[in-house]
Amino acid sequence: MPVTVIALGGSLIAPNGVDVGFVGSFANTVTNFLDEREDRRLVIITGGGSLARSYQQAFRQLQPAATTAAQDWIGISATRVNGELVRQLFGDRAPDPVVLDPSVITGFSGRVLVAAGWKPGFSTDYDAVLLAASLGARRLVSLSNLPMIYSADPKVDASARQLPRLTWSELSSMVGTEWRPGAHTPFDPEATRLATEQKLVLIAAGASCENLARILRDEPFVGSTVGPD
Repeated sequence: MPVTVIALGGSLIAPNGVDVGFVGSFANTVTNFLDEREDRRLVIITGGGSLARSYQQAFRQLQPAATTAAQDWIGISATRVNGELVRQLFGDRAPDPVVLDPSVITGFSGRVLVAAGWKPGFSTDYDAVLLAASLGARRLVSLSNLPMIYSADPKVDASARQLPRLTWSELSSMVGTEWRPGAHTPFDPEATRLATEQKLVLIAAGASCENLARILRDEPFVGSTVGPD
């Protein structure tokens, strides 16, 4: 059975400190899915969440001329803390250390592999796409604090429309081409470019673990599907 890759947004792990309820439900959902069949395996890439953004903001106040790379490294460190938290929840199912360089991964032991930030220039979305490509996954599940992709940020634009289906070209026109640390976009511009090249299918969904279970089992779900043009 193909590996399933999940990009677990830091906004879900730590919206303002660790969301113990959500993280526990996520771990239980994944464990139940794995235990249904012995051939199921998952890769989980963790974002930085509030820990990354609060430290990046503090750094910008302390260093107004902060470089993008310096801000990225601070965010990357936060993703690694979240990654270790998630990995430890799976115990013996996740025996390998948190992946810090997805470019060298061609396989893994155990049922779960956890990865975190790699290097400046992109978010963990890019790491997720890279791992999906190298491990033969054709589908990537991205979980965030929004139930699907919108035409604009619904928190600031009341007219924002839900977009259940998009092509990679349409998503690229929305997110642009320039990466900015801490940016709020449906998907990282660099990750969008690579996913387009790899012809991956992206499923973007929200915080519902019941919905995640339906996605993993190929059942009807709430979310957006992004695919090749």
